[in-house]
Amino acid sequence: MSTHVEQREFQAETRQLLDLMIHSIYSNKDTFLRELISNASDALDKLRLESFRDKDLQVDTSDLHIELEVDKAARTLTVRDNGIGMTRDEVVDLIGTLARSGTGELRQKLREAKDAAASQELIGQFGIGFYASFMVADKVTLVTRKAGEASGTRWESSGESTYTIETVDDAPQGTSVTLHLKPEDADDHLFDYTSQWKLEEIVKKYSDFIAWPIRMEVTRTTKGEDGTDEVSVETKTLNSQKALWARSRDEVSDEEYTEFYKHVAHAWDEPLEIIPMRAEGTFEYQALLFIPSHAPFDLFARERTTGIQLYVKRVFIMDDCEDLVPEYLRFVKGVVDAQDLSLNVSREILQQDRQIRAIRRRLTKKVLSTVKDMATQDADKYRTFWNEFGRVLKEGLISDTDNRDTLLQIASFDSTASDDEQTTLAGYVERMKDGQDEIYYITGESRQLLESSPHMEAFAAKGIEVLLLTDPVDEMWVTSVPEYDGKPFRSVAKGEVDLDTEDEKKAAEAEREEQEKEFGDLLTWMKDTLDEHVKEVRLSSRLTTSPACIVGDTFSMSPALERMYRASGQPIPRTKRILELNAEHPLVSGLRTAHAERNDDPALAETAELLYGMALIAEGGEVEDPARFTRLLADRLARTV
Repeated sequence: MSTHVEQREFQAETRQLLDLMIHSIYSNKDTFLRELISNASDALDKLRLESFRDKDLQVDTSDLHIELEVDKAARTLTVRDNGIGMTRDEVVDLIGTLARSGTGELRQKLREAKDAAASQELIGQFGIGFYASFMVADKVTLVTRKAGEASGTRWESSGESTYTIETVDDAPQGTSVTLHLKPEDADDHLFDYTSQWKLEEIVKKYSDFIAWPIRMEVTRTTKGEDGTDEVSVETKTLNSQKALWARSRDEVSDEEYTEFYKHVAHAWDEPLEIIPMRAEGTFEYQALLFIPSHAPFDLFARERTTGIQLYVKRVFIMDDCEDLVPEYLRFVKGVVDAQDLSLNVSREILQQDRQIRAIRRRLTKKVLSTVKDMATQDADKYRTFWNEFGRVLKEGLISDTDNRDTLLQIASFDSTASDDEQTTLAGYVERMKDGQDEIYYITGESRQLLESSPHMEAFAAKGIEVLLLTDPVDEMWVTSVPEYDGKPFRSVAKGEVDLDTEDEKKAAEAEREEQEKEFGDLLTWMKDTLDEHVKEVRLSSRLTTSPACIVGDTFSMSPALERMYRASGQPIPRTKRILELNAEHPLVSGLRTAHAERNDDPALAETAELLYGMALIAEGGEVEDPARFTRLLADRLARTV
């Protein structure tokens, strides 16, 4: 028996409105079931809470659950719960909100909602979750009865111009939503939502960690003793209900964490570190993060598919929420479950959401503090971490100025202090020589190349430690980070090097002045001869065995960095650098003598060119005209045979 049947007209072109919202929010039609299950879960939560608050409320909370019911013949799918239910007025207010809000009004409000929080609130307010059903259904029927009420309400619409609402007397407590499904259409990604395996797949993917059991009758076919097929029907719980992130650390075994990590990260290795988090207060969320023990193969790929999953109240929202951690922590895997976000949240909204930004800051600090603890408490584990992820973590030295100090504290580098062990910057500072006030480094492609570089000779002779930076990112961050612990970073291949003590300077002062006079003409001539390649030629204080080296100005861009920019398509003008000569080397002193005796000899210009080319090759560079360089060198060698 039913009474008080009412037909109402939508106040705007509902189809246009639904198209606008569905195409803006949902890219996957499967999410309709996520929305309906989420609504049902909320109804169960509210009933349980109300039963605690109102002791006179006569409700049975012993078996709260969500049920999926399929009728293949009628092509219907029903999502049913025995939760709090709704009154007639609530159905009109909650379910009818979208219908009562015109298309033009909605568009206007979306334009006015500039910040993400306002947009998010607006989208939730317009009831998009329920109306997502019209992506897959031609007609939707809702039957509900509020806990404690005698009668229920039936609402029905085909999403066109009208909907009906009526009072019904025989409605069970809770809410059921019946979808009269559209025909299957693979081209439109519209699947058969009466299919048992498809429903199980969707629930497993999107609602596996809903706290309430999600049940469905499933058909089982087994072989009988006589070999014939025996068909049976049983009720199956589709979700695991295991929200590990909502349980305390001591309630979960390492084996459970490992299996969960492999599931969310699609990984085969075991996690190197497990990071459970819980935040209460202004922004409530729970998180369960993992640091892998091996870098994924696509760590440096432009397209990566698996990162941190975002849930809202245990409902899966998105698989790779890149806004939850900075790019340089992209190796972190896991789950974040936020309590106050809307389910109808898009990636564009997340980028502006202040709650997400606050969560991102906290997650970042927690991961970095975990790595810092690892470095001080478990050297082997930290060494594994840095070998796998140090290269990507150093990207944060460029992009994350807020956490730069922490990153500098946990970073490790090769250095001349040890062939086997890396050093922290704190360790480097502890070993600095008396009077040394700079942290010296050199960048290049390999340790072997750097250790044999002419730029290192004076530092090796003085026993001064130099950081050996061989990752491409090192070329970037050393120009962005000014100092560590008050000690500025200084490239051994840039600027003038002065490693002598005051006493040594005084003792060598007269000798240096004499050398400047003796080599003055040679330096001027070589500058003119090599003007196309160098901006200056000067005597060196960093060379002990090599005849020459090429250095840049203190704040100039390194050749390797120039090459990186050009490779990325950015036009970078070539920078002239400085050629430094070792006055003690026989080749240089011999060239000075020859120039003084026969400065018009064209062979001397070729010698100067060879000297410059040798300096380029010694630092790992390339001569501009290899064929000419080889010919000049072969001619000189031929004269010695």
